[in-house]
Amino acid sequence: MENTHSTNGSGAGLLLAGRYRLGDAIGRGGMGKVWRAHDEVLHRTVAVKELTAALYVAEADRAILHARTQKEARAAARITHPGVVTVHDVLDHDNRPWIVMQYVDGPSLADAVKAADGHRIDAREAARIGLHVLGALRAAHDAGVLHRDVKPGNVLIASNGQVLLTDFGIAAIEGDVTITKTGELVGSIDYLAPERVQGAHPGPASDLWSLGATLYAAVQGESPFRRDSPISTMQAVVAEEPPVPDRAGALAPVIVALLRKKPEERPSAEEAERMFLEAMEGRASKAAQAYVPTRHLSEQELRSAAASETGPTERQSSLLPPPAAAPPRPAPEPAVVRPEPRRRRWRTAALVVALAAVVGVGAGFAVMKYQEDNGSSGSAGGGNQSSSQAPTTPDAGHPSGGDNSVPAGWQRVKDPVGFSLLVPKGWKRQLDGNEIDYTPDNGKHRVRISVDKVPDFENPYMHMLNMEKSLKDRLPQYKRVTLHGNNFRDQVKSSLWEFTYVEKQDFPGKRHAIDQMYYGDGGRPEYAIYMSGPEEDWATTRQQFDTVLQGWQPPSPTAG
Repeated sequence: MENTHSTNGSGAGLLLAGRYRLGDAIGRGGMGKVWRAHDEVLHRTVAVKELTAALYVAEADRAILHARTQKEARAAARITHPGVVTVHDVLDHDNRPWIVMQYVDGPSLADAVKAADGHRIDAREAARIGLHVLGALRAAHDAGVLHRDVKPGNVLIASNGQVLLTDFGIAAIEGDVTITKTGELVGSIDYLAPERVQGAHPGPASDLWSLGATLYAAVQGESPFRRDSPISTMQAVVAEEPPVPDRAGALAPVIVALLRKKPEERPSAEEAERMFLEAMEGRASKAAQAYVPTRHLSEQELRSAAASETGPTERQSSLLPPPAAAPPRPAPEPAVVRPEPRRRRWRTAALVVALAAVVGVGAGFAVMKYQEDNGSSGSAGGGNQSSSQAPTTPDAGHPSGGDNSVPAGWQRVKDPVGFSLLVPKGWKRQLDGNEIDYTPDNGKHRVRISVDKVPDFENPYMHMLNMEKSLKDRLPQYKRVTLHGNNFRDQVKSSLWEFTYVEKQDFPGKRHAIDQMYYGDGGRPEYAIYMSGPEEDWATTRQQFDTVLQGWQPPSPTAG
């Protein structure tokens, strides 16, 4: 439901369930209206969705609508993720259902696109948004929930930059019987995956297709398949390829990969996550390019492709060929090592790979070293901090990769060890044993950098599994969020680990942590970028972690 501001409606001032006082109408769509409201019991601002469609349907259809509302509440309740809008309450008033939700102070992606210069979102910002929507979808899919209506109007961008996915009103919950009529098509037609339009059973890949269409609209300023009528729109979704996303930069091959017509030809969520991270850095993903088939090019296109080899990524992306039928993808590798997917490509003198992968040098980080004698919480949950023993200096850039741009409110520091990274302004260097931390509050929030010149394990995934065995016993209420192999800056020996636990000593309460680990070229050294903070503001910390990864620059090969 698009988040559009409007004047007060007739419901303003209405008190629901004796506690929710309606204010301004802040959004409306085909199914109803969204109000800003005040919870007079908990004294907080909430959003209340009124399903006005219930006023205009037959009694039998009203029952279905009520069931859908209950299903939305159950769907959202099954998902625990900072990128999913929380549903607080469901109630019945004036013979129609109302849903009380978390209030998000910010526009939808649809409104942000309308307000942006040229009615387009910057490609790197779109990649960041895509990464966070993907995280919300992965949490939903892990909980057995399909969203089924991913579109720009259902992606909210808070004033602090947090990205949230809302409106699970037509979500499918694993194990539930359907509550839609036979043959009924629900969702926004131009963002429905081809298999859904054709009546096939949807899966997680269907939500990823809708995410691809959403990001296409964000960077291009228009939906890729919208036509003059619903029928022609559905025909376009099923049979037509979208115009080349020539304004998408390094995100272009990722969008093309997600918009493959057949679900089995799309990347997995884990593959897409790596692609988004690379696109955030302005690097065209080789893994994404593997999903883009080649085609015959005209002489003019061949000349343009040759000229673009040394040009910017945006120019290369403008030559993306439209997707065609591709050979089946090979079965995925085990999680321990995830090499880039490779596809057989037809080779003739007239064929050219139109989008060359732009490979940045350098890699990303991770390895937590826990002191065995540091108490039950381990060094992940705090510990005594000593002041920095060596000053850090501003860093103008580094030849080993990473993004040299510094976002507002951040600073780049060059550590005496040789690496360089972005940290929020005010964060200072501290040492905890042999660990290097950057923190604003003596470790309550921290970035931890670890380096092991001689790794003890075959790959970071095995290392993390080994550490997890110890942490399960040492960290109270430890719970894994995810632990999987990934591909960080083209290093296949990489792994990502996210978990929660309860701190008993230095910073009592529930904490959340994430660690990106990888091996350098030749299998050494082993790097880790680790970040932790209190659970209550994890959404902010998680997005800071993305910026830290984006700006990370390892020591130069000659350092040390």
